[in-house]
Amino acid sequence: MESFPSLTVTQRDQILVEQQVFNIYKAFYDMPPSSQSFMLELQRENHVEYLTNGLKHLGPSFCVLDANRPWLCYWIIHSIALMDEFLDPELEDNTIDFLSRCQDPNGGYGGGPGQMPHVATTYAAVNSLVTLGGDKALCSINREKLYTFLRRMKDPNGAFRMHDDGEIDVRACYTAISVASLLNILDDDLVQDVGNYILSCQTYEGGIAGEPGSEAHGGICQFVACGIASIQYEKASTSSDNLFIRYTFCGLATMILINEVDRLDLSSLIDWVVFRQGVEGGFQGRTNKLVDGCYSFWQGGVFALLKRLQSTKGEQSVPMGDGEDSGAGSPQTTASSDATGAEGLNEDSSQAGSHFEQGEPHDASCPVVVENIDHNSSKRRAKVEPLFNCLALQQYILLCAQEPGGGLRDKPGKSRDHYHTCYCLSGLSVCQHSWSEDEDSPPLTSAILGSYSNLLEPIHPLYNVVLDRYQEAHEFFSRS
Repeated sequence: MESFPSLTVTQRDQILVEQQVFNIYKAFYDMPPSSQSFMLELQRENHVEYLTNGLKHLGPSFCVLDANRPWLCYWIIHSIALMDEFLDPELEDNTIDFLSRCQDPNGGYGGGPGQMPHVATTYAAVNSLVTLGGDKALCSINREKLYTFLRRMKDPNGAFRMHDDGEIDVRACYTAISVASLLNILDDDLVQDVGNYILSCQTYEGGIAGEPGSEAHGGICQFVACGIASIQYEKASTSSDNLFIRYTFCGLATMILINEVDRLDLSSLIDWVVFRQGVEGGFQGRTNKLVDGCYSFWQGGVFALLKRLQSTKGEQSVPMGDGEDSGAGSPQTTASSDATGAEGLNEDSSQAGSHFEQGEPHDASCPVVVENIDHNSSKRRAKVEPLFNCLALQQYILLCAQEPGGGLRDKPGKSRDHYHTCYCLSGLSVCQHSWSEDEDSPPLTSAILGSYSNLLEPIHPLYNVVLDRYQEAHEFFSRS
């Protein structure tokens, strides 16, 4: 290992990661075209085998994840669905039965059978069941009791607690509101004052912190398994960054779901998130931290949300980072005069619950129209080009995060795990579909790095579930 005596630890780590990544890129570009094509191939069969085996059996080293078992279900099932694959009927039934045993008699889902209900594992369990789809999975969710649980988690300040006497943060707000929206039980009581709490967490940088006064961060991670010492996860990540919860995605998605996104300073939020794409092509979670494959979704998903918001105040410029055109063979990624992109993205009143009514827009220096959406909203035409370098991110995912034998990882030198597999693939889907004009149009060949066979299923970016599974759940819960 090279020595950098005059540099800080952060600077040394950054240089070492850049060297590892750029060595991979150099080796790739020195290869003949046939070898390059293989390197850029998404190893679907190997990924599905790795994921399916994980759903069937995990070794004793995974006992540290005993309180996160619905998350393991979600990461694995969602990853398989992204590749348009399905579980065999017996494994699907076993999964539904297991999640049913995680459901508390008084509402919500715990981390395992008999464990106390937790908002984050409730989110993971509901997303798993929505992804499995079908009457058995969807009917297994006790929505009445789950609503009672969410009301109990509601704090007088407007935010949510993760569990009884638990912590209050933006992560809890997002997971609670997301679950309520998916299940068509979102109402005024759940929404009340949530926006005030989220707004208090937007920082001077433009990103959103977990709680007032903390540092802006990119997404959500319920647990610290990325840094735990187990056989499978010990190398997943050892940086302190993984002990932070990533929140900007959560805050933005929550504000969209409750129809208050116009209250955020979207200009500074965009400015913050575009600068999180590093020279490696991947994203970092917060300022001066290392690239990590999971942020392919937690930051890339922010762009998918921003793309569907439309400003009502004339034309504005979109702040872009230096190096917006970096990366191999990327379509030109330019700033658009439309500050936040395509058609509005929010839940309509039927999706939000029978008692939920859309409020009047809040005053803001740049109000944003958030049009009602249902499952057809993502079919509306996109009006702007992506605000990040999509092909550069795909290059990082396929060359630096993918393990040919199956599974994806944080960065070179780390080990594969189900968490990073889920969010790397989710980010890859966001990239591939970011240039699509509407949902019914197949993505452009030029928007997909490598073979067109790499194409993944589109997701609903508010929930990170495959779009057709969301549509099925939307229709199911709208009838009931």
